[in-house]
Amino acid sequence: MSYDSERDLVIAAKVNPEAFGELYEKYVARIYNYHYRHTSSRTEAEDLTSRTFYRALRSLQSYRETGAPFQAWLFRIAHNLVVNWYRDRQNRPTVSIDVEDAPLLISSIVSPEAWVSTAETQQKLLDVVESLPEDRKTLIVLKFVDHMSNAEIAEVLGRTEGAIKALYHRTLVSLKRAMSEGADDVQ
Repeated sequence: MSYDSERDLVIAAKVNPEAFGELYEKYVARIYNYHYRHTSSRTEAEDLTSRTFYRALRSLQSYRETGAPFQAWLFRIAHNLVVNWYRDRQNRPTVSIDVEDAPLLISSIVSPEAWVSTAETQQKLLDVVESLPEDRKTLIVLKFVDHMSNAEIAEVLGRTEGAIKALYHRTLVSLKRAMSEGADDVQ
């Protein structure tokens, strides 16, 4: 969808909430994946996704075009909900009842030894990423999962593009050091 046609769709959705359905269809999977990456829970991700689109629809009249795509505004709402979710989770620890395992990112397995080695490396990387501060974890998800540009990430996180570039560089250096040293705590 081009930026102009998306803008037209947003304008139409302001007048006719049923037009919002097309925006929902375009972004629901990406928003769900964003929430799932942060919560590791289908139930929580579904709830947060639902709340993201409810807030977007409720606030659509106040949406102002800033030159960034509509998805940046939508991800900003999602980001704020995730921040609140983390805050609530710290105050009230919970136990997940989801039984599904996170999918392994293995594209081809040659031998059991290679599978174990790859699985261990991936688990280590997931553990290191999980230990990142909230803003860095969000940066990684938006950059590598949602394939957002630095400008779009800056819009979502409420920072300048230069600040995102610096944070991205520091995060990658920290991840590389943690993976080579075997550390699980990255700052």
